Amino acid sequence: MPQPPSLSPEQRQAALAKAAEVRRERAELKDHLKAGRVNLKDLLAQADSNETVGKMKVLAALEALPGTGKVKARRLMEQVGISESRRLKGLGAKQREALLEAAERS
Repeated sequence: MPQPPSLSPEQRQAALAKAAEVRRERAELKDHLKAGRVNLKDLLAQADSNETVGKMKVLAALEALPGTGKVKARRLMEQVGISESRRLKGLGAKQREALLEAAERS
């Protein structure tokens, strides 16, 4: 098993701070989705340009949508043919289109 890179205490502290900031941004984004201030179409449009959005898992984004729970989100992904481990940036154009259609129908 490969060993993690050896970091100085300052580098480790900086990495931990950055990770905490990214988690905070993603949690804020999920809250915006739940409140309806951001929709799935806008989120997918931001995925290529915004690293925080791009690295967010599709399943987490769907679960954050109003009226969509864990089971419904998994069913949507299964219908479209998207793996549970897929991230927003990794979706192809056809997958994005199909996901938007499926989300609108449900």
